[in-house]
Amino acid sequence: MEAQNQPAAGSVRGRVDARRQPRFKIEVDISIHSRTCGVLQGQTVDISESGISAMLRIEVPLGEVVELNFKLPFGSVMLYAMVRQRNAFRYGFQFVESNIVHQVIQTTCRHLAVDKSPVFEP
Repeated sequence: MEAQNQPAAGSVRGRVDARRQPRFKIEVDISIHSRTCGVLQGQTVDISESGISAMLRIEVPLGEVVELNFKLPFGSVMLYAMVRQRNAFRYGFQFVESNIVHQVIQTTCRHLAVDKSPVFEP
């Protein structure tokens, strides 16, 4: 599981990724509860402390606040997020609440970052 902070292929040379936190690849099942679309099932792609992306088969309106349910290595997560972007079947969700759930996400991201840290041997 690696940080996803590299610019997309074909992007302008020298462009800086404006994300506040690094993204980490993680593939887990996710359930999205939408007012307009009902309950949707998907698969996550990556996560950061401020959001998550997932592959969905049904279109969810941009700007809608949805309930997300998924399991991370350090616990189950139920929180609200805004649908911020869509690229084909990939959706980006920005978390809109901060509570104890944020600690589970933060712990997972830190664990994923440590997993990819270089190992120094004397």
